[in-house]
Amino acid sequence: MMSRPAPTPLRIEGELTIYRAAELKAQLLEPLQGDAVLEVDLSHVSELDTCGVQLLMLAKRMAQAQGGEMHLSGHSAAVLEVFDLLDLAGHFGDPLVISSAAA
Repeated sequence: MMSRPAPTPLRIEGELTIYRAAELKAQLLEPLQGDAVLEVDLSHVSELDTCGVQLLMLAKRMAQAQGGEMHLSGHSAAVLEVFDLLDLAGHFGDPLVISSAAA
Protein backbone atom coordinates (compact mmCIF):
# COMPACT_ATOMS: atom_id res chain seq x y z
CA MET A 1 0.00 0.00 0.00
CA MET A 2 1.41 3.37 -1.02
CA SER A 3 1.43 6.12 1.57
CA ARG A 4 0.34 9.67 0.93
CA PRO A 5 3.06 12.23 0.25
CA ALA A 6 4.14 14.37 3.19
CA PRO A 7 2.22 17.65 3.40
CA THR A 8 3.71 20.62 1.61
CA PRO A 9 3.64 23.52 4.08
CA LEU A 10 2.59 26.99 2.91
CA ARG A 11 2.45 29.93 5.29
CA ILE A 12 0.36 32.90 4.23
CA GLU A 13 1.48 36.14 5.82
CA GLY A 14 -0.36 39.45 5.84
CA GLU A 15 -3.60 40.01 3.98
CA LEU A 16 -5.58 37.25 2.30
CA THR A 17 -7.72 39.71 0.38
CA ILE A 18 -8.67 40.79 -3.11
CA TYR A 19 -5.53 42.94 -3.25
CA ARG A 20 -3.29 39.86 -3.14
CA ALA A 21 -5.61 37.33 -4.79
CA ALA A 22 -3.61 36.86 -8.01
CA GLU A 23 -0.33 36.43 -6.14
CA LEU A 24 -1.78 34.03 -3.58
CA LYS A 25 -3.78 32.05 -6.15
CA ALA A 26 -0.55 30.91 -7.80
CA GLN A 27 1.01 30.04 -4.43
CA LEU A 28 -2.02 28.00 -3.36
CA LEU A 29 -2.81 26.18 -6.59
CA GLU A 30 0.71 25.37 -7.87
CA PRO A 31 1.50 22.78 -5.15
CA LEU A 32 -1.84 21.01 -5.76
CA GLN A 33 -0.72 18.79 -8.61
CA GLY A 34 -1.87 15.18 -8.59
CA ASP A 35 -2.47 13.67 -5.17
CA ALA A 36 -0.52 16.34 -3.31
CA VAL A 37 -1.21 17.16 0.31
CA LEU A 38 -0.98 20.87 1.13
CA GLU A 39 -1.06 22.35 4.61
CA VAL A 40 -1.86 26.06 4.65
CA ASP A 41 -0.73 27.85 7.81
CA LEU A 42 -3.05 30.81 8.45
CA SER A 43 -1.50 31.91 11.73
CA HIS A 44 0.01 35.06 10.21
CA VAL A 45 -3.03 36.21 8.22
CA SER A 46 -3.87 39.74 9.34
CA GLU A 47 -7.01 40.23 7.23
CA LEU A 48 -9.35 37.93 5.31
CA ASP A 49 -12.13 39.01 2.95
CA THR A 50 -14.61 37.10 0.80
CA CYS A 51 -12.16 36.96 -2.08
CA GLY A 52 -9.66 35.23 0.21
CA VAL A 53 -12.37 32.83 1.38
CA GLN A 54 -13.25 32.02 -2.24
CA LEU A 55 -9.58 31.36 -2.98
CA LEU A 56 -9.33 28.91 -0.07
CA MET A 57 -12.53 27.19 -1.26
CA LEU A 58 -11.16 26.94 -4.80
CA ALA A 59 -7.92 25.38 -3.55
CA LYS A 60 -9.86 22.87 -1.43
CA ARG A 61 -12.05 21.87 -4.41
CA MET A 62 -9.04 21.63 -6.73
CA ALA A 63 -7.16 19.40 -4.28
CA GLN A 64 -10.15 17.08 -3.89
CA ALA A 65 -10.77 16.94 -7.66
CA GLN A 66 -7.19 15.78 -8.21
CA GLY A 67 -7.24 13.19 -5.44
CA GLY A 68 -5.18 15.34 -3.07
CA GLU A 69 -5.86 17.15 0.16
CA MET A 70 -5.64 20.66 1.53
CA HIS A 71 -5.66 21.34 5.24
CA LEU A 72 -5.81 24.65 7.08
CA SER A 73 -3.93 25.18 10.32
CA GLY A 74 -3.04 27.90 12.80
CA HIS A 75 -6.13 30.02 12.15
CA SER A 76 -5.38 33.63 13.15
CA ALA A 77 -7.92 35.80 14.97
CA ALA A 78 -8.82 37.48 11.65
CA VAL A 79 -9.47 34.08 10.04
CA LEU A 80 -11.47 32.82 13.01
CA GLU A 81 -13.66 35.92 12.93
CA VAL A 82 -14.55 35.50 9.25
CA PHE A 83 -14.99 31.72 9.51
CA ASP A 84 -17.34 32.25 12.47
CA LEU A 85 -19.28 35.00 10.68
CA LEU A 86 -19.73 32.87 7.55
CA ASP A 87 -20.06 29.55 9.44
CA LEU A 88 -17.22 27.99 7.42
CA ALA A 89 -15.50 25.73 9.95
CA GLY A 90 -17.46 22.70 8.80
CA HIS A 91 -16.84 23.42 5.11
CA PHE A 92 -13.08 23.08 5.47
CA GLY A 93 -13.26 20.30 8.07
CA ASP A 94 -10.07 21.30 9.86
CA PRO A 95 -9.90 21.83 13.60
CA LEU A 96 -9.88 25.47 14.59
CA VAL A 97 -7.05 26.42 16.89
CA ILE A 98 -7.95 29.11 19.38
CA SER A 99 -5.05 30.35 21.46
CA SER A 100 -5.59 31.09 25.15
CA ALA A 101 -4.92 34.77 24.40
CA ALA A 102 -7.75 34.89 21.85
CA ALA A 103 -10.22 32.92 23.99
